[in-house]
Amino acid sequence: MEAKHISARGITQQILVSGPADGTPVLLIHGNCSSAAFWEPLARHLPPTLRLIAPDLRGYGGSEAAPVDATRGLSDFADDVAAVLDTLAVREPVVVAAHSMGCGVAMRLLVDHPARVKALFLEAPVSPYGFGGTRDLDGTPTTPDFAGTGGGTGNPDFVRRLAEGDRSPDGPTSPLGVLRTAYVADPASLGDDEQLLLDTVLSTRTGDDNYPGDSTPSENWPGMAPGGRGVLNTMAPNHFRIAEDLVAVPAKPPVTWVRGDRDVIVSDTSLFDLAYLGQLGVVPGWPGAEACPPQPMIGQTRAVLERYAAAGGAYREVVYPNCGHSPHIEFPAEVATELLRLV
Repeated sequence: MEAKHISARGITQQILVSGPADGTPVLLIHGNCSSAAFWEPLARHLPPTLRLIAPDLRGYGGSEAAPVDATRGLSDFADDVAAVLDTLAVREPVVVAAHSMGCGVAMRLLVDHPARVKALFLEAPVSPYGFGGTRDLDGTPTTPDFAGTGGGTGNPDFVRRLAEGDRSPDGPTSPLGVLRTAYVADPASLGDDEQLLLDTVLSTRTGDDNYPGDSTPSENWPGMAPGGRGVLNTMAPNHFRIAEDLVAVPAKPPVTWVRGDRDVIVSDTSLFDLAYLGQLGVVPGWPGAEACPPQPMIGQTRAVLERYAAAGGAYREVVYPNCGHSPHIEFPAEVATELLRLV
């Protein structure tokens, strides 16, 4: 994939592209703490006739570290992506493949720019009710101020090591350690791409305006609530709640949802959900399951997609065994086959 730089929405964005200009366009949207190059293992398994367009979101990869207004949820990213398509003069609807946080960007793109989307391919998607802070399949908030979500949930040592460009494998909070243990179920699946993929993680810009974002104090456990700036606040459930909009969108392109059965990031027992960590005793002071249950992320996504299908859409769920948060790395050929069903 070839890197290009364009100016869109007043910022410089890097995009990776491949394939002929008149090829069938496929938009690839990466997730948090990665970049467009995170798609390289999948791109090798896709036919060269496709026109692959993979932007680095603001604050990642080679794109400008423009501030992220979290009060808009993931709309800053979605509007950037739509502007990329405009700049490249892509007029026809595109198949949108997305990973993790990028799936929330893709959902927002469908709701705000429905004419852009031919189909959605969601890999390990963030829940339509955001990340953390909700208690049931309807996305009911655990506390009025959504305590335990947003920028304050980022691990400070991981953030520090990101900022320092730490490439060592030492400790569970090293970027390489997180890549090996949280992004995949089997670190051997990273193979020869391990350093390339680590580069994408380390491309993450840190700070209140980017990753992880700011936070506000809370009287509710664990003592912090979302702020209005930066990446993790874009997925806080007070800023990102797209379930109703997704179900109501008039044009309902087909959705394929792929995930691994050993995902520890997007899960009903997520190791990145402070409520679940509290239940495990990792975060002290947890007030108990009645007051602060773990978020049922998988159940929420399935419930919303069932409603989407009942309202006239269609979706299918594909679960890969012994697979973590990145099926396109662990099962690239199989994921490519699923994606091509939508092209």
